[in-house]
Amino acid sequence: MFRFDVARGLFPKRMTTSRILVVDDEESLRRILQVQLERRGFNVTAAKDGEEALAQLSKSPYDLVLTDLRMPGISGLELLKRIRTEYAGIQVIMLTAFATVENAVEAMQAGAYHYLTKPVRIEELILVIDRALERSRLMEEVRTLREQLNEKSGFESIIGHSGSLLATLDIAARAARSSSTVLIEGQTGTGKELLARAIHFNSPRKEKAFMAINCGAIPRDLLESELFGYKKGAFTGAQQDKTGKVEACSGGTLFLDEIGEIPLELQVKLLRLVQEGEIQKLGATEPMKVDVRLVAATIRYLRRMAEEGDFREDLYYRLAVIPMSLPPLRERGEDIPDLVQVFWERGIKKHERPELQLPSSLLSLFSRYNWPGNIREVENVIERIIVLSRGPEVTVADLPEVLRREKPVLNSIQLELPPTPISLDAVERELIVQALERFDGNQTKAAQYLDLTRKTLIYRMERHGLKKREDEA
Repeated sequence: MFRFDVARGLFPKRMTTSRILVVDDEESLRRILQVQLERRGFNVTAAKDGEEALAQLSKSPYDLVLTDLRMPGISGLELLKRIRTEYAGIQVIMLTAFATVENAVEAMQAGAYHYLTKPVRIEELILVIDRALERSRLMEEVRTLREQLNEKSGFESIIGHSGSLLATLDIAARAARSSSTVLIEGQTGTGKELLARAIHFNSPRKEKAFMAINCGAIPRDLLESELFGYKKGAFTGAQQDKTGKVEACSGGTLFLDEIGEIPLELQVKLLRLVQEGEIQKLGATEPMKVDVRLVAATIRYLRRMAEEGDFREDLYYRLAVIPMSLPPLRERGEDIPDLVQVFWERGIKKHERPELQLPSSLLSLFSRYNWPGNIREVENVIERIIVLSRGPEVTVADLPEVLRREKPVLNSIQLELPPTPISLDAVERELIVQALERFDGNQTKAAQYLDLTRKTLIYRMERHGLKKREDEA
């Protein structure tokens, strides 16, 4: 049975060209679904089974397929797998009257957007459909952006289709059209520089220079001259004029990585660049105008640094005109198989091992690891496996120990949820505090206990306002 609330009336009819294919072997349900969706403005076609659905898909484009799980002939799950292989851009929502956890997990792993149990409320179904169509729109916009970008931008390396990543890329696509400053936050290895390059190469400045400078990798006393340059005689050893990075990429984009490492005294000059479009070289008597777009990135929680006086608050707000965050890989679990496949194909080509096979049965080991080193760690692990594997097929023994190690099950942690709502951030903060207390403030040991890198632990400590111990700073 399909259940809807007559008393609530119809949803307002929307202006939409979205096409939906409804697949169900029960004629009455199929008809009710079609009528209800058409009343809400969707263009709906119905099919009685998987075979007819595939025939419809071969003739006309669709944005979404709503299919029953159990049908004679081609099942809903088989139909889902065919759609994922042959029509990758179509979202699929599964319906079933025989719901089990195993069915739900299998459907989601096969690529279903969502899984609903019959009888389903029309309000709930419409909400899920709208979200699925919005996801399709984001994926299409990102795909178009990727096609438009020059290959040198590196945008094709931002792999994945998770909702959190697509949302960030959607913001980046729109930000690229402007010259506004951008602040990218994210952990090490999440692809901040690749995103900055993508923004530049899809902007009106793409014909001009893109220059990157790591503010944390250059000694403080040299950073000012590296950024702004100097005049001959400005200091001992300045035997000729030097052009700084800002001047060198005039008309283009300057990417400042690890912006949180810039000393406070230099932040004043950076603020002048952002506000006035001016710089003053060391040894110069007059400022000079420059036309540069700034894209900054940080692994630190810059807003908290500004609140605590470790970063200029006025500069923070000037940089964060368009803030965006690249999610860590632990929040993008559905992207891990895609990343493994891409890096695998690159790796066997690079190391000339085309015969080496990675069994699909091992992918679950990659997916259950939380990848504290993010995408960079995935790439390094894949390369290590390719280089060190002895046989024609990778075995569990060829995997690094972090992938083979069993994770503790939830019950063994003995969590007791309170009756009132809780904050996930507060839970994470408490786990960090307890881990630090267990190891007497030793960040290295606490990080190992929490299965994090020390750098990631420090990042999360800063995010939660936890102070570093002075002897480990």
